[in-house]
Amino acid sequence: MKNINQSFTLPNTEYWDMRSTAANRDYRIFAFKPEEAPPSGGYPVIYLLDGNALFATMVDAVRAQSRVQKKTGVCPAVVIGIGYPGDALFDPARYYDYTMPTQPDQIIPGPEGKPWPELGGVSEFIDFIEQDLKPEVERQFPIDGGRQAVLGHSLGGLFVLQALFDQPHLFQNYIAGSPSIHWNKSYMAEAEQRFVSRMGQGAGQADSSSRPQKLSLLITAGELEQSHPSRMVENASGLADRLAKLAEQGSELRVEYCEFAGESHISVLPALISRAVRFALVQAANG
Repeated sequence: MKNINQSFTLPNTEYWDMRSTAANRDYRIFAFKPEEAPPSGGYPVIYLLDGNALFATMVDAVRAQSRVQKKTGVCPAVVIGIGYPGDALFDPARYYDYTMPTQPDQIIPGPEGKPWPELGGVSEFIDFIEQDLKPEVERQFPIDGGRQAVLGHSLGGLFVLQALFDQPHLFQNYIAGSPSIHWNKSYMAEAEQRFVSRMGQGAGQADSSSRPQKLSLLITAGELEQSHPSRMVENASGLADRLAKLAEQGSELRVEYCEFAGESHISVLPALISRAVRFALVQAANG
């Protein structure tokens, strides 16, 4: 009879629990550090929402693609998964962290008519990332502050867009998979217009110090989400088309849209992660 080990650990990973100073909420942070020595400026880093569910997939994608960097263009990177204590893949606390304050008459109906968990904590969650998490990550790992990415899916994708629109300085690469733009379309439309105005103000200026920083945005969806009642694909592709016009006007925003054939809202996750690794880290490798 074979000896069976009872557990398996991803190489070069660890986790720790943190409490946010802004809201006294608890998080579990998953971290991966490459075996390779860091570049002189530090490692690129990918911050990943829903870490309990997606961290292992992201780590394996980074390890596999960066080991043959000459072929893939993907450089080694630190991966930071933001999750929650416990074993749930998708903790209900994510509803609070990933959503904006919403008027009762603007909230989409919950599943089977049931009420949603607590909502409206996106500002506090951004504060946690900026004031608590990023400084701790930078104490533990050599990080290149100019090569930081964030990835979220569904409500996590909504969060990524909110962070881009309201706090674009937090990261350089934003990856929004199947973003739940329908959650509060009026709020998102206003935030989008503020962002467009901010980015457009510096477009074409000769003085680089007056222009907004260079930003990259990847928006994705699964082909089978065409049938989603929220119009997921239409909302995602429409936003990408609108923001792509900023680049045509000379702004410092690069926008890509990718639709994955044959994938649904959940089955799309591995494809999203694989594409996100290349989007964030090939660009990082090329500077």
